[in-house]
Parts: sequence; C-alpha cells; structure tokens
Amino acid sequence: QISTFSTKIYTKDSARQNNLQITCSTLNNTTVKAGDTFSFCDTVGQATSSKGYEKADIFENKIQGYGGGNCQVSTTLYNAVLAVPSLVVTERHEHSNDVPYIQEGKDAAVAYGSYDLKFRNDSGNDIKILASTNSDSITITINSITYQ
Repeated sequence: QISTFSTKIYTKDSARQNNLQITCSTLNNTTVKAGDTFSFCDTVGQATSSKGYEKADIFENKIQGYGGGNCQVSTTLYNAVLAVPSLVVTERHEHSNDVPYIQEGKDAAVAYGSYDLKFRNDSGNDIKILASTNSDSITITINSITYQ
C-alpha cells in the first residue's frame, strides 16, 4: 500500500449513496500500468440511468443530475494520488464553490466530456486503485504491484 485517503459523506441521500456505490465499484481494482496516464472519465464513463445512476445533487450547479456524487469519488482519489510523488497529476479542476467533504483547494471536479481528473504513473511499477464506500465515507487505496 502506497497511499490511502478517505472523505466523509455529508448526506445520506439514497440516490447519491447509490451513485457513489456504482462509481466506486466501477473504479475498484483499476490497474494503471507504469508510464500510463489514468483518466477518471474514461475509466468510470458517463453516468447514465441505464448504468443504474439516479439523479442526485450536483454541488457545482445546485441541480440534480445522474453524476451526483462522482466529484466526491474523484476528489478522494485525487488526494490519495497527491500522497505519492511518482503519480503526476496532469489534469484537475476545482469546483467554483466550496464543497463540504474536503478543504478548499483539495477538490477535483469531474464532468464527463469537459472536466477530468488525470494522472500519469511515473512510479516504475503498475498500481492498483481500490475504491470502496459505505454510508459514512469513501476510501481510496493505491497499491503498488510487484510481479515475481
């Protein structure tokens, strides 16, 4: 394990909880090969009702949308990545307003087709992203993979 980070879930809204579960499940066990660039939007894809997403608060716009909750997952991942110097963030966007789950300047907004979170794996080893959520928090752990 080279990094782990958690954020507290500030609402028990069932639609948002559902979306967090889908996004974490999709992200979980993602491998990023040495030298490759990870894209949150390419990995998770577009949040649609056909994938089981429900309309939930999108904090940025104070409206409801199928991606409600995704920014908390990307923010949690971003902070786990920041703890590893050999993972180089190549794209990140801040929300225009403060978000309740992380201090100012530590967030990573995502919106499929416009805002992405990307990082390059310069560690020399493949890494695996583990993502999980429960009703209280989201946790992202990054493991370095060594092959024998």
